[in-house]
Amino acid sequence: MSENLLLWLLITPLVISLLAFAARLLGRRAHLVLEGLHVIGITLVLVFALGVVQAVLVHQNVQALNQWLYADHLGAIFVLIIGILGFLNGLYSIGYMRHDLRTGEVDLNKLSTYYGFYHLFLFTMLMAVTSNNLILMWVAVEATTLGSAFLVGLYGHKSSLEAVWKYVLICTVGVAFALYGTILVYSNAFNVLHSAESAMLWTEVIKSGSLLDPMIMNLAFVFVLIGFGTKAGLFPMHAWLPDAHSEAPSPISALLSGVLLKCALFVIIRYYLITAQSTGTALPQLLFLVFGVLSIAVAALFIFAQRDIKRLLAYSSVENIGLIVVGLGLGGVGIFAALLHTINHSIVKSLMFCTSGNVLIKYKTRDLGAIKGLLKVAPVSTFLLMGGALALGGVPPFNIFVSELWTMAAGVERGSVWLMAAVLLFLVIVFAAFLRLISGSVFGPAPAGAVKGDVHWFTLLPIGLLLVLMILLGVYMPAPLYELLKGATQIVSLGN
Repeated sequence: MSENLLLWLLITPLVISLLAFAARLLGRRAHLVLEGLHVIGITLVLVFALGVVQAVLVHQNVQALNQWLYADHLGAIFVLIIGILGFLNGLYSIGYMRHDLRTGEVDLNKLSTYYGFYHLFLFTMLMAVTSNNLILMWVAVEATTLGSAFLVGLYGHKSSLEAVWKYVLICTVGVAFALYGTILVYSNAFNVLHSAESAMLWTEVIKSGSLLDPMIMNLAFVFVLIGFGTKAGLFPMHAWLPDAHSEAPSPISALLSGVLLKCALFVIIRYYLITAQSTGTALPQLLFLVFGVLSIAVAALFIFAQRDIKRLLAYSSVENIGLIVVGLGLGGVGIFAALLHTINHSIVKSLMFCTSGNVLIKYKTRDLGAIKGLLKVAPVSTFLLMGGALALGGVPPFNIFVSELWTMAAGVERGSVWLMAAVLLFLVIVFAAFLRLISGSVFGPAPAGAVKGDVHWFTLLPIGLLLVLMILLGVYMPAPLYELLKGATQIVSLGN
């Protein structure tokens, strides 16, 4: 039964994607058919994702297709993120795309393209986090670029197309580095296992990790970190991220930031575990700390300087990915904090990008200089925006405060007090930037001609659910989630 869950988890979005592309042949009826297919698809993905998580909690891991597909506690966390956020962002997509269709921003063909690639994007991300085959894992990450590029450039504006080319070019070059690392790991494993099939399976390679050549593994990990770190948005490989996040439709920006970046991080963690078995944790953790702190520092300064709300949120993604990587570099409690922050950031960033979509609907601009008096124009969206901004600023009792506090505690426990002091300084800059966002956009007089009254409830309900999750995880951790995080932490800590 658990094998079937993994298969259905992957088959469902792929089939829905093909049906959505075909629905454009229905003419004017395509709109309702597309929405129906979309709702069925995101609901089934959520159900199967929860089923996989439950199966992992009971059986420790789930396998399918002769071990080509595999999910343990670590993989289940990322399956859970994709399932929940794919569902909630998918619900938000309905209201958002209805508005774009009504205003002429998209036609039925583009609507079909949107829903088709939305589910294809989900399929590629799920494939990346459930692949046990190292080659297939690389292919899946590369496929996420192709699947999401059409979504980034959906509107066909000059700025959108420029963002697409930048996204495809940088990420393709980055993933090429990851391919070199993958080949090095495979060849190294083949020399040890003497089996082409076993050398491609992560579960088999890690069993023999201590027998792998340490010099080759260190080199491979550097390639992997640069390659998949490009997709994760780590500095200095992050240059594609602000453009792609800001030009994509808001629900897609939410998926890019909240989900896609985490899939690349997941693959890095998988290779980190192999490397740690071979060479120890010294070099990988040092690289994590260096890239993580640099990402936080640079992103914090760029966040403070941004006047485009979606670019501001994009640089916030770089900052939070850096914080996750710092947690991994600290080891011990830091790993638990990093995995918890992965979940927390995904929820909050989805909320913020979707809320920025509501702001864009009301103001027709992303320029923070023109977004004033939001409280008078769209009070419910304002409440949601303020909650998300305070959460990203690290204010209690929101969920990000908890994982940031755990990260700081892990650093102090390790003895890296000065490093944590530097990180804390940059987090204060981030807090000031989001405080300025609230004070500048929420209060003051509304612009002349602004139509008062919030957006449709269809674009408010999913964000409201994200807010509930954000607050819930700030004050309480459900037992199943704790068990999932505990099991994943134990897996990642094997190298410590």
